[in-house]
Amino acid sequence: MNRLPRLLRFSALLVLIYLLFLSAARLLFWKLFDNPNDPLLGGDLLQALYIGLKFDLRLTLLILLPMLLLGWIRFLSPFESRSGRLLWQGYLILATLATVMFYLTDFGHYAYLNTRIDSSVLRFLANPLISMEMVWQSYPVVWGGGLLLLSLFLMGVGLGRMVGVCAASSCQPLRGWRKAIMVTATFFIVLLGLYGKLSSYPLRWSDAFFSNHNFASSVAFNPVLYFYETYKTNLSKPFDREVVRQHYPLLANYLGVEQPDAQKLNFVRQVVPPRMHDKPYNVVVVILESFASYKSGLSGNPLKPTPNFDAIATDGLYYRNFYVPTTGTARSMFAALTGLPDVLIGSETSSRNPKMVEQQVVMDQFEGYSRHYFLGGSANWANIRGMLANNVRDLKIHEEGSYESPVIDVWGISDLDLFREAHKVLQHESQPFVAVIQTSGNHRPYTIPEDNGGFELKSASAEMLAKYGFESEEEYNSYRFMDHSIGWFMREVKAAGYFDNTIFAFFGDHGISGNAGIHALKADTALQLGQNRVPFVIYSPAIITSGNVVDSVASEVDVMTTLATLAGQPHLNTTLGRDLLNPAFDNARYAFIIRHAADTQIGVVDNEFFFRLSLQSGKRQLHHILGAEPRDNLIEKYPQRANEMETLTRALYESARYLSNNNPHITSRSTLAAGSRQ
Repeated sequence: MNRLPRLLRFSALLVLIYLLFLSAARLLFWKLFDNPNDPLLGGDLLQALYIGLKFDLRLTLLILLPMLLLGWIRFLSPFESRSGRLLWQGYLILATLATVMFYLTDFGHYAYLNTRIDSSVLRFLANPLISMEMVWQSYPVVWGGGLLLLSLFLMGVGLGRMVGVCAASSCQPLRGWRKAIMVTATFFIVLLGLYGKLSSYPLRWSDAFFSNHNFASSVAFNPVLYFYETYKTNLSKPFDREVVRQHYPLLANYLGVEQPDAQKLNFVRQVVPPRMHDKPYNVVVVILESFASYKSGLSGNPLKPTPNFDAIATDGLYYRNFYVPTTGTARSMFAALTGLPDVLIGSETSSRNPKMVEQQVVMDQFEGYSRHYFLGGSANWANIRGMLANNVRDLKIHEEGSYESPVIDVWGISDLDLFREAHKVLQHESQPFVAVIQTSGNHRPYTIPEDNGGFELKSASAEMLAKYGFESEEEYNSYRFMDHSIGWFMREVKAAGYFDNTIFAFFGDHGISGNAGIHALKADTALQLGQNRVPFVIYSPAIITSGNVVDSVASEVDVMTTLATLAGQPHLNTTLGRDLLNPAFDNARYAFIIRHAADTQIGVVDNEFFFRLSLQSGKRQLHHILGAEPRDNLIEKYPQRANEMETLTRALYESARYLSNNNPHITSRSTLAAGSRQ
């Protein structure tokens, strides 16, 4: 030990003390707030405590990091400088005080609202006198404050003793290669503690959502880190209920709300399928990475990169004017699963915001079904795990690490292996199932695995590739390999026997902006609609007996309620999605679009026009997407059309902001199930 630098000895001792303190606080939280009628016990409790310990270690290292970085400087050293010693003692006392105050507030917040402290607590600062009075009347401020001050005094004395002991201990300085090894080892140990996991993705708050028991995530959270996560993802202006109410009559009519209520902002629709089946149908949703419409053979692309997908579309319902609300896979997944566009402004996404995790989702309402989610990489990506596990009962998440197939690059296993793994599970299911298969291989580095199921590379000139929307031959073949994997999957499904009673849905998570090719609509390039327009196909020969091309506009938020209705599953729809097969909505088909950028734009698109509005400047634009010059602003030529589309744009945007924060499970799931069977 005498070869270990004093600063490292002191820091290691502080790490141990902080972890003991934070772990004791976590156990106390569990003991105080665990519901005796629904206790958190056994494996879930141990897992929550283990994850919580890793969060606590991260917080501890963040607190000590300044001292680890600067404490080796002589005049800042707590052992070689009196001013340095006073500096770090004062810093540690203040950091500990802040941490203790967070924990005390968190305990009080949970006792008061049954939720861990998050950024919404800042709203109490709007009325500080009222808030202070509430705290004074609700909590033992006087003796609690006195006890806190006494504890801090004792901590200061203890820190002084610890510094003195470490300073008086003998130490033989390390030099040369020994010093280099010590510094390097310390760096990587601290980095590992901050990272939190031995995996491709660091420890994230979504790791706390490993169980369907809601209290498990509460036990696992670290209140300081949790507050920061909710704060950094909630920097945009909060929604305004009164503004939502102003738009509510229009939107209630647009959505078909049976019992509109502007005061309560009721968006609930009880969906009863017009056609019930004598047997349950499986539902398989395949979400394809960067599957832009203009790249597919369906768009008339002469390179014909998607023969398998094109064949499926020929025999199914092909929506060629299908739009995702925005680019980015995380935002798209939020829209697909929740039926709400991701309108959170900023660099973060709704899937990463703990306050938006709880949603009333349609996938959860398939009664008597097993539920699966397949991803080639890790479900920790963008905290998708939290959104899925918290909202879909008994969901089986299949991800990197649970497959026999090898990882081939940063995105996990190949798309072909993903379909192989999914088929391996689904063909042995003994009950109906609803499954989401999300591919991720169509990314740089565009890896084609050696075990590729007979896939053959194709060559094309750089001129031809650019002419028809591809940036390189590698991208072209990666896109083709994704289609090849679909073909393999569908052949295996037909041979396995669950083809006839399954509804398949295929669509891209988003497209790609840039040159959409000379075969595509000019608007796909000029207005960058190529990043939003993706193919959408519903395929089930037992139900859809002949193929059909649908020209009406469709949106990603419509997918889940449409599939549930087609499968004969009654459900509550509280989202902005509408049944694409319901003729009652055919006179007003729109897709909402949001462009997340420094100049954030929102808008809607129909079969003729694309309206967009800048949230920063208020600039309004109306474009004819079928015209020869789609960039032309036709606001003055079609003022009434522009006003109508602007009103709908604002209504959808404000309602999406509201619902993203106010769309919890309406009833207990058992009650919902009973209601759906009635």
